[in-house]
Amino acid sequence: MGTSQDNQGLGARNSVEAATPYAWSSNLIISPVTMEVLLGITGKDFTIIAASKAAMRGATILKASDDKTRALNKHTLMAFSGEAGDTVQFAEYIQRNAQLYSMRNETELSPSGLAHFVRGELASSLRSRHPYNVNLLMGGLDPITGKPHLYWLDYLASLAEVPYAAHGYAQYYCLSILDKHHHPDITLGQGIKLLTLCTDELKRRLPIDFKGMVVKAIKADGIVDIEFDDDKIVKSA
Repeated sequence: MGTSQDNQGLGARNSVEAATPYAWSSNLIISPVTMEVLLGITGKDFTIIAASKAAMRGATILKASDDKTRALNKHTLMAFSGEAGDTVQFAEYIQRNAQLYSMRNETELSPSGLAHFVRGELASSLRSRHPYNVNLLMGGLDPITGKPHLYWLDYLASLAEVPYAAHGYAQYYCLSILDKHHHPDITLGQGIKLLTLCTDELKRRLPIDFKGMVVKAIKADGIVDIEFDDDKIVKSA
């Protein structure tokens, strides 16, 4: 009788061990909220993507002029934050695949097509032994319809099309500002002013200098760099 109980216990233990390889979530890195800042805003005929310049590890600033964006094609831009090695590797992997698709098919993927491709790659990575710890904003302008698009993606392969978005600590301080002041028909100038409201609030609230922002806009004629005043001194709260 004791032998029967031992066999039952052994069988139960083996069933648990057999399930372990499928418990891929045990290897998942829980993504902390980082000091990196990503912001995205859509308007009437443009999408703005902004990313903080500071490359950080903990509270240490390693680089003060880091560009956390990659152009995927003429009308689509991706900004990234997260684990340092994962971000650049994943962003360049997506960039090369977008370029390869354009060369093979003699056409470019739309912002929507690229967003769903990226989401699929993140979902596949999530189910591997070494998932990418990357959060993304993808902005673009559909060259056919002329409609701006902005996509929010996180390291769990969640995808949402949104009128404005934020990653990092910016989501705690800026989403309420964007919710109050954003509307679908804002001009590029109004979009920059709205972005300034957000960065001023970050300077007021965050104890660490994120070294200003790299700001780019996607318009009908392509991706353009926007001059953005980073030297404004904001009084603390």
